[in-house]
Amino acid sequence: MEIYLDNSATTRVLPEVAELMTKVMCEDYGNPSSMHHKGVEAEKYIKQAKEIFSKILKCEEKNIYFTSGGTECDNLAIIGAAQSMKRRGMHLVTTKIEHPAVLNTMKYLEGEGFEVTYLPVDEMGVVSLEDVKKAVRKDTILISVMHTNNEIGSVQPIAEIGKIVKEINPEIIFHVDAVQGFGKAVIQPKKMNIDLLSVSSHKIHGPKGMGMLYVSDKIRLKPITYGGGQQGGLRNGTENVPGITGMALAAKMIYENFDEDMERLYALKERLIKGALALGDVSVNGVKEDLSNIRETAPHIVSLSFAGTRAEVLLHSLEDKEIYVSAGSACSTHKPEPSATLKAIGLDKSLLDCTLRFSMSGHTTEEEIDLTIKALGEILPMLRRFVRK
Repeated sequence: MEIYLDNSATTRVLPEVAELMTKVMCEDYGNPSSMHHKGVEAEKYIKQAKEIFSKILKCEEKNIYFTSGGTECDNLAIIGAAQSMKRRGMHLVTTKIEHPAVLNTMKYLEGEGFEVTYLPVDEMGVVSLEDVKKAVRKDTILISVMHTNNEIGSVQPIAEIGKIVKEINPEIIFHVDAVQGFGKAVIQPKKMNIDLLSVSSHKIHGPKGMGMLYVSDKIRLKPITYGGGQQGGLRNGTENVPGITGMALAAKMIYENFDEDMERLYALKERLIKGALALGDVSVNGVKEDLSNIRETAPHIVSLSFAGTRAEVLLHSLEDKEIYVSAGSACSTHKPEPSATLKAIGLDKSLLDCTLRFSMSGHTTEEEIDLTIKALGEILPMLRRFVRK
């Protein structure tokens, strides 16, 4: 029995999504910029996709732009905003636990002469509102804070941060990377003072290679690619109509039974944490051991540290039992350095290489969680026997 618990890395495409995309690719395959019937039909799919996202985000269709994924969304949002606002200031603010798509973009801008302030987080992985206030300067032009951390599932107080930012200076652009939060939380950019919002398709059972960027009416981004003027010239290039259509359907479906699905995910999360902690020498990251703050965290991500083991060895031991988990962000596993997020929350050095991420989806079952806990109970004593003297 295959147990897939790496949904923060990617999700299985829904059958309905795959079926619709096949139809678009094989039947309604026109270029949406073409003036003939095939092009008009393709353009309709894009309009329908914008309608879906505008309803979910409570915004207008003109605020929706489609990209190749979350990474491009982050790059376009941050670089585009920084370049368009640099005459007013060269100071940017973000956190130490952002996704590499944000952190590496910030590093690039530092090389271009911008100054970046990296905010710390507490042991639960949450940024301090007071630190946000203190970080803002007269020359601050953009603040980028992720909605949900992809490694430990901490959720930032986005609405509160947005309120603070706009009270200090309404002209500061507030960007939110919601790649892990979209589909797991209700996000309303206008209500939360978000100017730019990044979303990725393959985290919500849509196709890979698709992203959605919300851009507020007040924001003028400088393009980072140039071409035929598609999407108002902000994101040039022929639109990926099958991908856009599939992503929109996945987004619509993931919010259809939202409350019920979130309740079930939180129950599974609690079940996994309690079962793992009962094994001994196991600790949870981003969630208090009494679970008192579990509802303040993402419903689908569990970060566990297993003392006396190595994450890579434990990961492959679980893989031998057809249980698939992650040693951290799938976008940073090629780097030998310890997780920046785990270091930022002050995790003991001895546990940095002993931590695995378990991430669930709406398809995860209680049986799968119980079998995973059982497998851990069998594997851990064996692995620790080889490590400990």
